[in-house]
Amino acid sequence: MAQSLEFLRFFLDYCSAECGLSTNTLAAYESDLSDFLSELGLKDAGALADLSAGRLVDYVDSCRRRGLAPNTIWRRVVAVRMFYRFLLLEGHLENEVAEVFQTPRLWKRIPAALSVEQVEALLSAPEGDGPLALRDRALLEMLYATGARASEVCGLDVGSVNIRYSFVRCFGKRMKERLVPVGSHALEALRRYLEAGRPLLVRDREEGALFLSRTGRRLSRQTLWWTVRKHARRAALGVQVHPHMLRHSFATHLLSGGADLRAVQIMLGHADISTTEIYTHVDRERLLKVHRQFHPRG
Repeated sequence: MAQSLEFLRFFLDYCSAECGLSTNTLAAYESDLSDFLSELGLKDAGALADLSAGRLVDYVDSCRRRGLAPNTIWRRVVAVRMFYRFLLLEGHLENEVAEVFQTPRLWKRIPAALSVEQVEALLSAPEGDGPLALRDRALLEMLYATGARASEVCGLDVGSVNIRYSFVRCFGKRMKERLVPVGSHALEALRRYLEAGRPLLVRDREEGALFLSRTGRRLSRQTLWWTVRKHARRAALGVQVHPHMLRHSFATHLLSGGADLRAVQIMLGHADISTTEIYTHVDRERLLKVHRQFHPRG
């Protein structure tokens, strides 16, 4: 195993010095690849070169039996692919093993989404007209109206929202900017929060964050998470709810209502439309109805 671990160290040094990957990413790669090498007993260059598609599939099955999530398994396979690519480019392996990774596409976990009725119950859960209740109502409405990530909503400033023209400016991964339309219900909740809620929470006039904590600071993702969970329990939805579930619900409900996949991709800020396509499973029932209605032999 010593030689394989040495190769792993070379790879991590390369990822750090040449690719500039973060400490967290390097730690994930080290953990994933250490597990891969140990599980398959790949001790040296010869063992690494003898990797077959069958053994890679066996490793994936092993991960499944250990209860790892599909996304985690896929991340491990990607790490292994990068590791082998590095070994080939650096000349540590001579034979071509790229065909090993031409395995069938791994399954994808269908994201859990709330029903329209569950979303309505959640959005109605905040009670009262105090500043925190107004904030929470606007916060939940914004999450569902825009499909934005929790970090994106926490990062919104007051100037990010244009109530007159009904859109919000979000900054997604790698600070990529996008404009997302906002519906009338969310805009009304925002207007009430800005007029009667936020002024009572703000402590520093220079604070530009849209959503504030009870101490007047920008709302953290942890507080946002806790807020969503609190109101989900109050609404008695019967399922574990997290902020990202509202993003899933946003996409699911748009597509089931007939929205264009490309438009949903843009609103979600997905770089690749294949990421958005995972939501199309919800459209099957609607497509069946259309087929039965319009096809001559439906």
